[in-house]
Amino acid sequence: MALLVGASALKLLLSLLLCLNTLTSSCQGKDQRTWESRYPFIKRASSFSSSESVTPGPEGGDGEGYDYIIVGGGTAGCPLAATLSQNYSVLLLERGGAPFGNVNVSFMQNFHISLADTSSSSASQFFVSTDGVLNSRARVLGGGTCINAGFYTRASSSYIREVGWDEKLVNESYPWVEKQVVHKPDLAPWQQALRDSLLEVGISPFNGFTYDHLYGTKVGGTIFDRFGRRHTAAELLASANPEKLSVLIHATVQKIVFDTRGKRPRATGVIFKDEKGIQHRAFLSRDTRSEIILSSGAIGSPQLLLLSGIGPKADLKKFNIPTVLNNPFVGKGMADNPLNTIFIPTNGPVQQSLIQTVGITKMGVYIEASSGFGQSTDSIQCHHGILSAELGQLSTIPPKLRTQEAIQAYRKRKRDLPHEVFKGGFILEKIARPLSTGKISLINTNVDDNPSITFNYFSHPRDLQKCVNGIRIMEKIVNSNRFTNISQCKKETIEKVLNMSVQANVNLIPKQTNDTKFLEQFCRDTVVTIWHYHGGCHVGKVVGPDYKVLGVQRLRVVDGSIFRDSPGTNPQATVMMMGRYMGVKILRKRLGRAAGI
Repeated sequence: MALLVGASALKLLLSLLLCLNTLTSSCQGKDQRTWESRYPFIKRASSFSSSESVTPGPEGGDGEGYDYIIVGGGTAGCPLAATLSQNYSVLLLERGGAPFGNVNVSFMQNFHISLADTSSSSASQFFVSTDGVLNSRARVLGGGTCINAGFYTRASSSYIREVGWDEKLVNESYPWVEKQVVHKPDLAPWQQALRDSLLEVGISPFNGFTYDHLYGTKVGGTIFDRFGRRHTAAELLASANPEKLSVLIHATVQKIVFDTRGKRPRATGVIFKDEKGIQHRAFLSRDTRSEIILSSGAIGSPQLLLLSGIGPKADLKKFNIPTVLNNPFVGKGMADNPLNTIFIPTNGPVQQSLIQTVGITKMGVYIEASSGFGQSTDSIQCHHGILSAELGQLSTIPPKLRTQEAIQAYRKRKRDLPHEVFKGGFILEKIARPLSTGKISLINTNVDDNPSITFNYFSHPRDLQKCVNGIRIMEKIVNSNRFTNISQCKKETIEKVLNMSVQANVNLIPKQTNDTKFLEQFCRDTVVTIWHYHGGCHVGKVVGPDYKVLGVQRLRVVDGSIFRDSPGTNPQATVMMMGRYMGVKILRKRLGRAAGI
């Protein structure tokens, strides 16, 4: 049989492996000593003294302050900090810890564990969108590159032109990233099967191994090396000037400080708390060209603007946040790329693999795959907290009937699941360039809490049609010669497959089990995320073409919140490139030929 489930099912099934043993703590100790010697500028936030960062005037004392304060040491923030530090003093503030020595981050075999870990120290912070879709956001130095599936592929040349980037500099910035953290994958059997099946069903030509975004089937890069070890954006900090860069981990920025005495508000510094909860202030230098740069991601950057008083005045007033600048567009235009998947059970275990092969279609969908993360016999017995199948099952039960007895009853039934459903792999379809958009809004003034996040999946009919097209492609792949040879699948009718799979525990959206013969309803019922959300600080509405925040001075945003569309099939390559690109642009504008880059 074939079961169609969602990408959150990937998280749910992957989390079943929480019962497996991870690597020993002695390995972590060795890694800790190694990375601390390589990155001596990375320190805990509690080591910071406010006397290190003072600036003249009412905001501080008589010192110099920093040339750049970057809020968020993620996919864009790390390459940006490394680049700017070549010529200027940089303070990089990251709310999470270091990825080095964290075995759940560092090794592909533990990919699922960080996503299933909902503790306050986890590298990923769990949230549920108002749509009912389970999701995660990074909370670690290196950002999303520490918790993603590792696939590396560039944006298309047309995308680069649309956003107005300098193509020459783009083509210099991608290789800067690739030389440090990207690898050619050893193609796993499941990925080979997808490659052959994509070609069999007409997703051609075969473009071989390439970073480029080309129609057809290709093998892309990966940030996992041949030993299965992850290389993250945090490693790009090795290219920094250690004399000019300070990185603080466990440094949670609570708000941006502004001087509002002039015609336009001027950013002067930030207030952040350390791992002990003690507040600190860090300030910019006196130079008018010094900046605070938000690189906190598509959720964190709009949230921090709102908490700092930049956003819709009426919304800020609800939380007694003084308005620095009334901008109704902050947090608006949020989008996520919807995902629907097929889980294909097999007779025996399959090798673990994350995304390596992709089919780039002309129908507005991308086809990818992963395998081998749900094969422990013990996993069926495990309970996994908020990300568990127990909770997912409750989405089909009216709220008043969601009792502890209902949870226990489902947990008991789970033990009766056939073991073979935990062996196999996934085929994934991602919707390209969704037209459905939502928003971010505050629920309180605590920066540690997730804001309210709405994506409005499939609210635009064109997105729904793309999903239907993708399901039909996946059905052909399931029934291709390559997959029927390695799976238990028989050539089921699509209606029977949908009626079985719609009951899978993939999100918290109530299921419409009577309507599953319609592919459109199946898309809605089983929609999940691939963690490619973007928007909230759009160019022309929140920031200008140079990504400076409109209406204020010395404040810029450099991350995925500026995107109207997620670049390429998977955005991490372009976000890392953008960090390097914008760092070089800023240096060249400020120094001219003297930048030396």
